[in-house]
Amino acid sequence: MFQQIRAKINSTLSSDLGIDLGTANTLVYLKGKGVIVNEPTVIAINTKTKQIVAVGKEASRMVGRTPKHITTVRPLLNGVISDFDAAQEFLAYFMRRAEEEAGRKLMQPRVVVGAPSGITNVERRAIRKAALNAGARSVIVMEEPLLAGIGVRLPIHDPVGSLVIDMGGGTTDIAVISLGGIFHSRHTTVAGDRLNNDIINYIRDEFRVLIGEKTAERIKKEVASVVPLEVLLETTVQGRDLITGLPRELIINNEDIQAAIKNSIRLLVREINGVLEITPPELISDLSRRGVILTGGGALLRGLSTMLSNELQMEVHVPDEPLSSVIFGTSIVLENPEPFKSSFVHDDEVPLDN
Repeated sequence: MFQQIRAKINSTLSSDLGIDLGTANTLVYLKGKGVIVNEPTVIAINTKTKQIVAVGKEASRMVGRTPKHITTVRPLLNGVISDFDAAQEFLAYFMRRAEEEAGRKLMQPRVVVGAPSGITNVERRAIRKAALNAGARSVIVMEEPLLAGIGVRLPIHDPVGSLVIDMGGGTTDIAVISLGGIFHSRHTTVAGDRLNNDIINYIRDEFRVLIGEKTAERIKKEVASVVPLEVLLETTVQGRDLITGLPRELIINNEDIQAAIKNSIRLLVREINGVLEITPPELISDLSRRGVILTGGGALLRGLSTMLSNELQMEVHVPDEPLSSVIFGTSIVLENPEPFKSSFVHDDEVPLDN
Protein backbone atom coordinates (compact mmCIF):
# COMPACT_ATOMS: atom_id res chain seq x y z
CA MET A 1 0.00 0.00 0.00
CA PHE A 2 2.81 2.39 0.92
CA GLN A 3 4.62 1.65 -2.34
CA GLN A 4 1.45 2.45 -4.32
CA ILE A 5 1.05 5.76 -2.50
CA ARG A 6 4.71 6.62 -3.06
CA ALA A 7 4.43 5.76 -6.77
CA LYS A 8 1.37 7.99 -7.09
CA ILE A 9 3.17 10.88 -5.39
CA ASN A 10 6.22 10.44 -7.62
CA SER A 11 4.08 10.40 -10.78
CA THR A 12 2.48 13.66 -9.63
CA LEU A 13 5.65 15.47 -8.62
CA SER A 14 8.27 14.17 -11.03
CA SER A 15 8.74 15.25 -14.63
CA ASP A 16 10.68 12.98 -16.92
CA LEU A 17 13.44 14.33 -19.14
CA GLY A 18 14.75 13.44 -22.56
CA ILE A 19 18.33 14.47 -23.29
CA ASP A 20 20.10 14.58 -26.64
CA LEU A 21 23.61 14.94 -25.28
CA GLY A 22 25.55 15.92 -28.37
CA THR A 23 29.18 16.82 -28.88
CA ALA A 24 28.24 20.23 -30.29
CA ASN A 25 24.77 20.94 -28.88
CA THR A 26 22.55 19.54 -26.15
CA LEU A 27 18.75 19.47 -26.25
CA VAL A 28 16.56 18.75 -23.24
CA TYR A 29 12.89 17.75 -23.38
CA LEU A 30 10.73 18.21 -20.29
CA LYS A 31 7.63 16.05 -20.24
CA GLY A 32 4.60 18.31 -20.42
CA LYS A 33 6.64 21.37 -21.51
CA GLY A 34 8.43 20.32 -24.70
CA VAL A 35 12.02 21.17 -25.67
CA ILE A 36 13.29 23.60 -23.04
CA VAL A 37 17.03 23.62 -23.82
CA ASN A 38 18.94 23.84 -27.08
CA GLU A 39 22.41 25.09 -26.27
CA PRO A 40 26.06 24.39 -27.08
CA THR A 41 27.68 21.57 -25.09
CA VAL A 42 30.28 23.83 -23.50
CA ILE A 43 31.11 24.66 -19.91
CA ALA A 44 33.50 27.35 -18.60
CA ILE A 45 35.44 26.58 -15.42
CA ASN A 46 37.60 28.75 -13.15
CA THR A 47 40.74 26.61 -12.76
CA LYS A 48 41.73 28.42 -9.54
CA THR A 49 38.46 27.97 -7.64
CA LYS A 50 37.12 24.95 -9.63
CA GLN A 51 33.81 26.79 -9.87
CA ILE A 52 31.52 26.81 -12.90
CA VAL A 53 31.64 30.22 -14.58
CA ALA A 54 29.17 29.64 -17.42
CA VAL A 55 27.31 26.88 -19.23
CA GLY A 56 25.84 26.52 -22.72
CA LYS A 57 25.41 29.64 -24.83
CA GLU A 58 27.17 31.90 -22.35
CA ALA A 59 30.16 29.55 -22.17
CA SER A 60 30.24 29.21 -25.97
CA ARG A 61 30.63 32.98 -26.31
CA MET A 62 33.75 32.74 -24.15
CA VAL A 63 35.56 30.20 -26.38
CA GLY A 64 38.91 31.66 -27.46
CA ARG A 65 38.40 34.77 -25.31
CA THR A 66 39.06 33.63 -21.73
CA PRO A 67 41.91 34.67 -19.40
CA LYS A 68 44.39 32.01 -18.27
CA HIS A 69 42.49 31.06 -15.11
CA ILE A 70 39.26 30.28 -17.01
CA THR A 71 39.04 27.38 -19.41
CA THR A 72 36.21 26.34 -21.70
CA VAL A 73 35.55 22.59 -21.83
CA ARG A 74 33.49 20.43 -24.15
CA PRO A 75 32.45 17.52 -21.90
CA LEU A 76 31.93 15.18 -24.86
CA LEU A 77 34.37 14.01 -27.49
CA ASN A 78 33.09 12.11 -30.53
CA GLY A 79 29.71 11.70 -28.89
CA VAL A 80 30.86 10.20 -25.58
CA ILE A 81 31.88 11.68 -22.24
CA SER A 82 35.53 12.74 -22.18
CA ASP A 83 35.41 14.88 -19.02
CA PHE A 84 33.21 13.18 -16.43
CA ASP A 85 33.14 16.00 -13.86
CA ALA A 86 32.31 18.61 -16.50
CA ALA A 87 29.58 16.39 -17.98
CA GLN A 88 28.04 15.88 -14.53
CA GLU A 89 28.03 19.62 -13.83
CA PHE A 90 26.63 20.25 -17.30
CA LEU A 91 23.74 17.81 -16.79
CA ALA A 92 23.04 19.11 -13.28
CA TYR A 93 22.81 22.67 -14.60
CA PHE A 94 20.23 21.78 -17.22
CA MET A 95 18.24 19.68 -14.76
CA ARG A 96 18.01 22.81 -12.61
CA ARG A 97 16.88 24.67 -15.73
CA ALA A 98 14.14 22.06 -16.12
CA GLU A 99 13.02 22.75 -12.55
CA GLU A 100 12.76 26.45 -13.37
CA GLU A 101 10.62 25.63 -16.40
CA ALA A 102 8.43 23.28 -14.35
CA GLY A 103 8.08 25.86 -11.57
CA ARG A 104 8.82 23.27 -8.89
CA LYS A 105 11.46 20.85 -7.73
CA LEU A 106 11.74 17.71 -9.83
CA MET A 107 11.63 14.61 -7.64
CA GLN A 108 14.39 12.49 -9.20
CA PRO A 109 13.10 12.37 -12.78
CA ARG A 110 13.50 9.42 -15.10
CA VAL A 111 15.82 10.33 -17.98
CA VAL A 112 16.13 9.01 -21.52
CA VAL A 113 19.54 9.78 -23.01
CA GLY A 114 20.67 9.32 -26.60
CA ALA A 115 24.06 7.70 -27.16
CA PRO A 116 26.05 6.95 -30.33
CA SER A 117 25.56 3.55 -31.93
CA GLY A 118 28.10 0.97 -30.83
CA ILE A 119 28.68 2.66 -27.48
CA THR A 120 30.90 0.61 -25.16
CA ASN A 121 29.93 -0.58 -21.69
CA VAL A 122 32.37 1.87 -20.11
CA GLU A 123 30.98 4.80 -22.11
CA ARG A 124 27.40 3.78 -21.32
CA ARG A 125 28.12 3.56 -17.61
CA ALA A 126 29.77 7.00 -17.70
CA ILE A 127 26.62 8.54 -19.23
CA ARG A 128 24.38 6.72 -16.77
CA LYS A 129 26.49 7.61 -13.73
CA ALA A 130 26.74 11.29 -14.74
CA ALA A 131 22.95 11.54 -15.07
CA LEU A 132 22.32 9.70 -11.79
CA ASN A 133 24.80 11.91 -9.93
CA ALA A 134 23.10 14.95 -11.43
CA GLY A 135 19.82 13.90 -9.81
CA ALA A 136 18.08 11.38 -12.08
CA ARG A 137 16.07 8.52 -10.55
CA SER A 138 16.74 6.13 -13.43
CA VAL A 139 18.46 6.41 -16.79
CA ILE A 140 17.41 4.78 -20.04
CA VAL A 141 20.17 4.82 -22.68
CA MET A 142 19.16 4.40 -26.33
CA GLU A 143 21.17 4.62 -29.52
CA GLU A 144 20.74 7.93 -31.31
CA PRO A 145 19.93 6.67 -34.82
CA LEU A 146 17.15 4.54 -33.32
CA LEU A 147 15.80 7.54 -31.40
CA ALA A 148 16.00 9.61 -34.59
CA GLY A 149 13.98 6.94 -36.39
CA ILE A 150 11.39 6.99 -33.63
CA GLY A 151 11.37 10.79 -33.71
CA VAL A 152 10.52 10.91 -37.44
CA ARG A 153 7.85 8.21 -36.95
CA LEU A 154 9.56 5.40 -38.87
CA PRO A 155 7.82 2.02 -38.40
CA ILE A 156 10.82 0.68 -36.51
CA HIS A 157 8.94 -2.33 -35.10
CA ASP A 158 7.79 -3.56 -38.52
CA PRO A 159 9.70 -6.25 -40.47
CA VAL A 160 10.99 -3.68 -42.97
CA GLY A 161 14.36 -2.02 -43.22
CA SER A 162 15.06 1.69 -42.72
CA LEU A 163 18.39 3.48 -43.12
CA VAL A 164 19.02 6.42 -40.79
CA ILE A 165 22.06 8.70 -41.13
CA ASP A 166 22.34 10.95 -38.08
CA MET A 167 25.11 13.47 -38.74
CA GLY A 168 25.90 15.54 -35.67
CA GLY A 169 28.78 17.68 -34.51
CA GLY A 170 31.20 15.02 -33.27
CA THR A 171 29.95 11.87 -34.95
CA THR A 172 27.77 10.47 -37.71
CA ASP A 173 25.76 7.33 -37.01
CA ILE A 174 24.75 5.18 -39.98
CA ALA A 175 22.24 2.50 -39.00
CA VAL A 176 19.98 -0.03 -40.69
CA ILE A 177 16.92 -0.48 -38.48
CA SER A 178 14.42 -3.35 -38.52
CA LEU A 179 12.09 -5.07 -36.03
CA GLY A 180 12.72 -2.58 -33.24
CA GLY A 181 16.50 -2.76 -33.30
CA ILE A 182 19.63 -1.89 -35.23
CA PHE A 183 20.59 -4.63 -37.67
CA HIS A 184 23.95 -3.05 -38.41
CA SER A 185 25.52 0.32 -37.78
CA ARG A 186 28.71 2.26 -38.23
CA HIS A 187 29.97 5.12 -36.11
CA THR A 188 32.28 7.65 -37.76
CA THR A 189 33.87 10.95 -36.79
CA VAL A 190 33.18 12.39 -40.25
CA ALA A 191 30.77 15.00 -38.92
CA GLY A 192 30.40 18.72 -38.26
CA ASP A 193 33.57 19.19 -36.20
CA ARG A 194 35.70 17.46 -38.81
CA LEU A 195 34.29 19.71 -41.52
CA ASN A 196 35.15 22.73 -39.35
CA ASN A 197 38.73 21.48 -39.09
CA ASP A 198 38.83 20.98 -42.87
CA ILE A 199 37.80 24.62 -43.31
CA ILE A 200 40.43 25.83 -40.82
CA ASN A 201 43.18 23.82 -42.52
CA TYR A 202 42.14 24.89 -46.04
CA ILE A 203 42.15 28.60 -45.20
CA ARG A 204 45.48 28.22 -43.42
CA ASP A 205 47.09 26.36 -46.35
CA GLU A 206 45.53 28.34 -49.23
CA PHE A 207 45.46 31.84 -47.78
CA ARG A 208 48.03 31.65 -44.97
CA VAL A 209 45.39 32.92 -42.52
CA LEU A 210 44.53 31.28 -39.21
CA ILE A 211 40.91 31.25 -38.05
CA GLY A 212 39.21 29.70 -35.01
CA GLU A 213 36.56 27.02 -34.61
CA LYS A 214 33.68 29.46 -34.16
CA THR A 215 34.61 31.27 -37.36
CA ALA A 216 34.83 27.97 -39.23
CA GLU A 217 31.38 27.00 -37.93
CA ARG A 218 29.96 30.32 -39.13
CA ILE A 219 31.53 29.89 -42.57
CA LYS A 220 30.06 26.38 -42.81
CA LYS A 221 26.57 27.63 -42.02
CA GLU A 222 26.75 30.65 -44.32
CA VAL A 223 28.38 29.34 -47.51
CA ALA A 224 29.25 25.63 -47.29
CA SER A 225 27.97 23.37 -50.06
CA VAL A 226 28.96 19.90 -51.26
CA VAL A 227 27.72 20.57 -54.81
CA PRO A 228 28.19 23.53 -57.19
CA LEU A 229 25.60 26.28 -56.77
CA GLU A 230 23.99 28.46 -59.42
CA VAL A 231 24.64 31.57 -57.34
CA LEU A 232 28.02 32.10 -55.68
CA LEU A 233 27.78 32.49 -51.90
CA GLU A 234 30.41 34.62 -50.18
CA THR A 235 31.25 35.63 -46.64
CA THR A 236 33.86 37.89 -45.04
CA VAL A 237 36.40 36.25 -42.75
CA GLN A 238 38.77 37.84 -40.27
CA GLY A 239 41.82 35.96 -39.06
CA ARG A 240 45.52 36.25 -38.27
CA ASP A 241 47.97 36.44 -41.15
CA LEU A 242 50.54 33.71 -40.54
CA ILE A 243 53.29 35.68 -42.27
CA THR A 244 52.88 39.13 -40.74
CA GLY A 245 51.07 38.13 -37.55
CA LEU A 246 48.59 40.97 -38.16
CA PRO A 247 44.80 40.80 -38.57
CA ARG A 248 43.67 40.12 -42.11
CA GLU A 249 40.30 40.07 -43.83
CA LEU A 250 39.42 37.93 -46.83
CA ILE A 251 36.42 36.75 -48.83
CA ILE A 252 35.55 33.03 -48.81
CA ASN A 253 32.97 31.49 -51.14
CA ASN A 254 31.13 28.18 -51.43
CA GLU A 255 33.59 26.85 -54.03
CA ASP A 256 36.42 27.27 -51.51
CA ILE A 257 34.49 25.34 -48.88
CA GLN A 258 33.43 22.63 -51.32
CA ALA A 259 37.11 22.06 -52.05
CA ALA A 260 37.94 22.13 -48.34
CA ILE A 261 35.46 19.42 -47.31
CA LYS A 262 35.40 17.20 -50.39
CA ASN A 263 37.70 14.50 -48.98
CA SER A 264 35.66 14.17 -45.79
CA ILE A 265 32.43 13.94 -47.77
CA ARG A 266 33.93 11.20 -49.95
CA LEU A 267 34.91 9.32 -46.79
CA LEU A 268 31.36 9.67 -45.46
CA VAL A 269 29.99 8.11 -48.65
CA ARG A 270 32.45 5.21 -48.28
CA GLU A 271 31.31 4.67 -44.69
CA ILE A 272 27.66 4.53 -45.81
CA ASN A 273 28.52 2.10 -48.60
CA GLY A 274 30.37 -0.01 -46.05
CA VAL A 275 27.12 -0.46 -44.12
CA LEU A 276 25.12 -1.23 -47.26
CA GLU A 277 27.64 -3.81 -48.47
CA ILE A 278 26.89 -6.13 -45.54
CA THR A 279 23.14 -5.51 -45.47
CA PRO A 280 21.06 -8.53 -46.65
CA PRO A 281 19.30 -8.26 -50.04
CA GLU A 282 15.85 -8.25 -48.40
CA LEU A 283 16.70 -5.16 -46.37
CA ILE A 284 18.46 -3.50 -49.32
CA SER A 285 15.23 -3.95 -51.27
CA ASP A 286 13.35 -2.16 -48.48
CA LEU A 287 15.88 0.68 -48.43
CA SER A 288 15.71 1.11 -52.21
CA ARG A 289 11.93 1.41 -51.99
CA ARG A 290 11.73 3.53 -48.81
CA GLY A 291 14.85 5.67 -49.18
CA VAL A 292 17.21 7.12 -46.55
CA ILE A 293 16.47 9.41 -43.62
CA LEU A 294 19.12 12.10 -43.09
CA THR A 295 18.96 13.83 -39.70
CA GLY A 296 21.15 15.96 -37.44
CA GLY A 297 22.92 19.21 -38.21
CA GLY A 298 24.61 17.68 -41.24
CA ALA A 299 21.23 17.41 -42.93
CA LEU A 300 21.29 21.22 -43.26
CA LEU A 301 24.52 21.16 -45.29
CA ARG A 302 23.69 22.48 -48.75
CA GLY A 303 23.49 19.79 -51.40
CA LEU A 304 24.34 16.88 -49.09
CA SER A 305 21.00 15.10 -49.51
CA THR A 306 21.15 15.54 -53.29
CA MET A 307 24.72 14.28 -53.50
CA LEU A 308 24.00 11.26 -51.30
CA SER A 309 20.93 10.45 -53.37
CA ASN A 310 23.06 10.40 -56.52
CA GLU A 311 25.86 8.37 -54.91
CA LEU A 312 23.62 5.80 -53.21
CA GLN A 313 21.00 5.61 -55.97
CA MET A 314 18.26 6.06 -53.36
CA GLU A 315 15.96 8.86 -52.34
CA VAL A 316 17.27 10.81 -49.34
CA HIS A 317 14.62 12.38 -47.13
CA VAL A 318 15.32 15.23 -44.71
CA PRO A 319 12.67 15.73 -41.97
CA ASP A 320 11.22 19.18 -41.30
CA GLU A 321 13.28 19.59 -38.12
CA PRO A 322 16.39 17.40 -38.58
CA LEU A 323 18.15 18.87 -35.55
CA SER A 324 15.31 17.73 -33.29
CA SER A 325 14.78 14.15 -34.50
CA VAL A 326 16.61 12.52 -31.59
CA ILE A 327 14.99 14.68 -28.90
CA PHE A 328 11.56 14.04 -30.44
CA GLY A 329 12.37 10.34 -30.17
CA THR A 330 13.11 10.65 -26.45
CA SER A 331 9.74 12.37 -25.92
CA ILE A 332 7.89 9.49 -27.61
CA VAL A 333 9.75 6.91 -25.49
CA LEU A 334 8.98 8.83 -22.31
CA GLU A 335 5.27 8.88 -23.12
CA ASN A 336 5.14 5.08 -23.36
CA PRO A 337 8.46 3.28 -22.79
CA GLU A 338 7.13 -0.29 -22.77
CA PRO A 339 7.03 -0.84 -26.58
CA PHE A 340 10.66 0.26 -26.81
CA LYS A 341 12.00 -1.76 -23.87
CA SER A 342 13.83 -4.23 -26.13
CA SER A 343 15.65 -1.29 -27.78
CA PHE A 344 17.22 0.02 -24.56
CA VAL A 345 20.99 -0.24 -24.20
CA HIS A 346 20.65 -2.33 -21.07
CA ASP A 347 22.52 -1.70 -17.86
CA ASP A 348 22.39 -3.54 -14.56
CA GLU A 349 19.11 -1.83 -13.78
CA VAL A 350 16.72 0.08 -16.01
CA PRO A 351 13.66 0.84 -13.86
CA LEU A 352 10.48 1.58 -15.79
CA ASP A 353 8.42 2.60 -12.80
CA ASN A 354 6.89 6.05 -12.82
